[in-house]
Amino acid sequence: MPADYYRDWLRVAAEEALHFDLLRQHLRSLGRDYGDFDAHDGLWTTVERTSQDVLARMALVPRTLEARGLDATPPMQDRLCRAGDLRAVEILAIILRDEVGHVAIGNHWYRWLCQRDGLDPVQTYDRLAREHHAPRLRGPFNVEARLAAGFTPIEVDALTRAQLPERRCSQRRQLPTLSRNSAVVIPSPIPDL
Repeated sequence: MPADYYRDWLRVAAEEALHFDLLRQHLRSLGRDYGDFDAHDGLWTTVERTSQDVLARMALVPRTLEARGLDATPPMQDRLCRAGDLRAVEILAIILRDEVGHVAIGNHWYRWLCQRDGLDPVQTYDRLAREHHAPRLRGPFNVEARLAAGFTPIEVDALTRAQLPERRCSQRRQLPTLSRNSAVVIPSPIPDL
């Protein structure tokens, strides 16, 4: 990979360290500390799954997991504001600003790799997400932040279209149930799910 790739990710690492420091200082001001609360390890799991494939790493870590932070941050800020934790709201604003840049870097290098290898970015993303068991994205999406981070309108449209309700089967399914008075099986209609 070109030297700019490594420079970009070193800058991201420095900003992530700042985010950690801001959050840890705030937790300590509240009498808590890093590690006091349960957290998921989805990002790290995906990092491990993509350790041998830079294209998959660029597709799934910044464009999927970090981009999810773009979507999740404004609702978290709203909840924290209602709870009166304005410092946390400020910290999340800094993190959101920086994460837009991190996702933009991921988008840049993902597209660079796709162009280098003659791959369609949209089709390749779908394939890599399936192959590496990426989490299924769900809305609401922060469209403004995603566009600012370099997602194309086509990609954003694909995300929002995927959120449309699935068509439900119009045919009622029959599951057997037992009558109260005997062991006779009586079909009972189950409403569509």
